[in-house]
Amino acid sequence: MATIRDVAKHAGVSVATVSRVLNKTGYVHEDTRKKIEIAISELHYTPNEVARSLYKRKSRLIGLLLPDITNPFFPELARGVEDEMRENDFRIIFGNSDENTKKEKEYIQTFVQNNVVGVIASTNHPDTDTYRKLNIPVVFLDRTADNRPSVYADGREGGRLAALEMAARGSCQITVMQGPEHIRPAQDRYQGAVDELRKQGISFNVIKTSSFSFTEAGIWAKELFEYHPDTDGVIASNDIVATAVLHEALRLGKRVPEEVQIIGFDDIPLSSLLTPSLTTIRQPSYDMGRAAAGLLIQLIENENITHKSIQMPVTFTERDTTRKVEKHG
Repeated sequence: MATIRDVAKHAGVSVATVSRVLNKTGYVHEDTRKKIEIAISELHYTPNEVARSLYKRKSRLIGLLLPDITNPFFPELARGVEDEMRENDFRIIFGNSDENTKKEKEYIQTFVQNNVVGVIASTNHPDTDTYRKLNIPVVFLDRTADNRPSVYADGREGGRLAALEMAARGSCQITVMQGPEHIRPAQDRYQGAVDELRKQGISFNVIKTSSFSFTEAGIWAKELFEYHPDTDGVIASNDIVATAVLHEALRLGKRVPEEVQIIGFDDIPLSSLLTPSLTTIRQPSYDMGRAAAGLLIQLIENENITHKSIQMPVTFTERDTTRKVEKHG
């Protein structure tokens, strides 16, 4: 990999002159500038972003922390963040916490050491000192924290929609998979669902879950049918859990959606490829990522921001794990 010294030697100039061109500081003769630009191109030189940031006292680096990169929902968020940041000439340092607080703190420390100017975090613990003590802007993505900048979907409405659609399709022994207690959007989904089921006068059971991961989803699916064998409708905490429930239902010989209906949450790409394809509540994950990036850029640039919390709408996506009904009002 070429260094700034290699560029200087190739162009026949000093390192200081190359630095002035890179950082757009001081006068450099046009002919000299062109020589340096040609050398940069021929050597495929890429400036060290961290070194440049230290020199200029301000970087174009952003830290992005996600809880579980194996969950297909989070790469969609990340892509939205990346596209918006690149269009605004920012670059990303990425960390995957695996929902581990120690690992999360280490990544935050790494971000700070690399002179990032802001952080976007899908953390399970937004209300801790890890974030309160940061001296740079932070935006929480798919997570909420009291009076802190955040971008999230309307989970309560999503839960309500799932319950409403399940009721309209005739399920009367519903099991609600309650997401992790420490994640506020998960509890919004759960509360929206149970409030609507109570309003409809429909009997329901609850299976509590402690994460959104692949690892334990199969265990919870087995528990569901073991503890509540008469379940004829499942409102899952996310699409991964819904996929595990679908797999277990089919393994037990249950017909989906005739005997058991299933509704997920997120609308990850996998959902449409399952057999039968998964009915779900869609979160606009890519748009959420872009919105979080846009909000962070505004905070970094000290713009006057009216709304520091952005709630995005959810929609019902009908596929084949629910029965068809006439349109209802």
